[in-house]
Amino acid sequence: MEDPYIWLESIDDPKVIKWVDSENVRLREFLGVLPGELRREVAKYVKIPYLMLVKVCRKGYFALFRRGSSFEIVLIGRDGSRRKILDSRSLGKDVVLKWFYIDDEGERLAYTFSYAGSDVGITRIVDTKDLEIIDELKGVVGDITWIDKERYYYVRFYREGETPDGVKAPTERVFLREGGKDVMVFGEGIPQSYFISLSKSTDSSKALVAVFYGSSWSNIYGGNLRDPDTWVLVYGKSKFMTYPIDYVNGKYYVLSHDDRRGLGRVVEVGDGLSKVVIKAWRYPLRDAVIVGNHLVAHYLVNASSILKVYTLSGKLVKRLRFRPPGTLSSFSTDGKELVFKYESFIIPYRLYRLVNGSVELIGSKRIRGDYIVTEGWVRSKDGTPIHIFIIERRGCRLGKAVVYGYGGFSIGLTPRYYHFITPFINRCGTFVVTNLRGGDEFGEEWHKAGMREKKQNVFNDFIAIIEYLRSKGYSVVALGSSNGGLLVGAVLTQRPEILDGAVIGYPVLDMLRFHKLYIGSAWIPEYGNPDDPRDREYLLKYSPYHNVKKVQYPPTLVFTGLHDDRVHPGHAFKFVAKLKEVNAPVFLRTEKLSGHSGATPDVKVREYSDILAFIFKVFKLNH
Repeated sequence: MEDPYIWLESIDDPKVIKWVDSENVRLREFLGVLPGELRREVAKYVKIPYLMLVKVCRKGYFALFRRGSSFEIVLIGRDGSRRKILDSRSLGKDVVLKWFYIDDEGERLAYTFSYAGSDVGITRIVDTKDLEIIDELKGVVGDITWIDKERYYYVRFYREGETPDGVKAPTERVFLREGGKDVMVFGEGIPQSYFISLSKSTDSSKALVAVFYGSSWSNIYGGNLRDPDTWVLVYGKSKFMTYPIDYVNGKYYVLSHDDRRGLGRVVEVGDGLSKVVIKAWRYPLRDAVIVGNHLVAHYLVNASSILKVYTLSGKLVKRLRFRPPGTLSSFSTDGKELVFKYESFIIPYRLYRLVNGSVELIGSKRIRGDYIVTEGWVRSKDGTPIHIFIIERRGCRLGKAVVYGYGGFSIGLTPRYYHFITPFINRCGTFVVTNLRGGDEFGEEWHKAGMREKKQNVFNDFIAIIEYLRSKGYSVVALGSSNGGLLVGAVLTQRPEILDGAVIGYPVLDMLRFHKLYIGSAWIPEYGNPDDPRDREYLLKYSPYHNVKKVQYPPTLVFTGLHDDRVHPGHAFKFVAKLKEVNAPVFLRTEKLSGHSGATPDVKVREYSDILAFIFKVFKLNH
């Protein structure tokens, strides 16, 4: 099929750079002074301290925060003391600190950072006492798992080329690192588009490995942590998603979605036998952790988190609910205590620990303002009820809604602190977060109902919610990023008349070439294979780039970043060019210092100020 704008995929070509610069100028002229007027208010919320990740060790709790204009790793003592370990500004300008790993003693820290939010970065191993660099790895690596102070395993993601055993990228392999040398120890022969997670049991006796085919299914391997030759298949009866939990009392515990509805249950595996310990509930099981003699299960109830505590034999001990409805994540245990993070639409974070069955608050951050969160249901085209969250300022409704969606890769839009939208809510705007099929909010079957040939269900769900809001008198701007950008692009090209505006970020939009750009072939399990005639047929039906018509489109902003090395910026560029061809009121924003993994807070403030300014212009809101 002819592609008149394929030249825009050559993002290093001076001709393309000139085109991008001219599009940025067009946007600046359209937005005028409004972004500058909003910037201070946006910065106020974006730079609020936000907890990204926490891990427990013998020294206390290591936590990664985004704070002010930088990222920092902090050691929080059990006595409440705090010691800053690392500030991202010490690593260079425009550096994003992405994640970290800590050994059991709290003496070895591995942190990963990249320039301008690229996925490709640097991982450094340092001594926590003086930050002396002990080792350094380049590329996309993760799951640092220590054997002892001198040796560790890690997982390397191959974005291009081949693995040492000759398999074409993208895929992953596990390496042993010792004395600055690497030896591949697991993954030989695992095909393209398969990925690996690695961890270890709480007692450090066993390696816990999962091999995933996209977000479709996985198998669990385990064995002696010190001897990769013993790592064998532990659980993998059928093509369902399964995750390792731990190894306790001679048994492996796994979270498996092999129940009838894919809601998840806990299975004990040992001596060649498996036994269901916790049966599937009516709500999906998202995580499970063993702490002491108890199993802590994290469930989503209408897309919000609760905990249920069980004995290891499966007897329910207690339930723990959190108010307001929120999301729990970043679970970390040393076997004696559990630490985890909570956040909601109106609370940036709370840091909790669970000890002897009791929950204690370690730290938190609130925002000022009187906001209310309500929930509702909207029926999709086929009658399926779709859950939504509605966030507003109390006693203040303007009749203008920003509707946010994703719907894919088993990623749910559970409550979290969306800092960038707060200035809009402060002006009586309504923010609607949608729980579409394709996510994990209601289990694995919910995910499967929105992938591959069933992807249109996701768009229908979003359309139904927008139509519902319009029936209540709302004007609507649709917002989505990454796979959510595909969502908004598809709805824009299918039903432009129901939108007052569209905001599309870092998007996948060319569904016939996504697998040829960067790591796009990794998404074939979710979307389908454009080279397969059967898959190509349904992909072509909704591919936003291929369905632009000579009709009236609402004002549209597409934004991306030149350092996005996951979703190629060419998707955004080509879609904008196609819309301009039919004289649509479309604008492109290309950030030169951001990627799919984010950017520094200062860069994000600029980006969000422009996005909000565009939304304000569409809704004719005054600053």
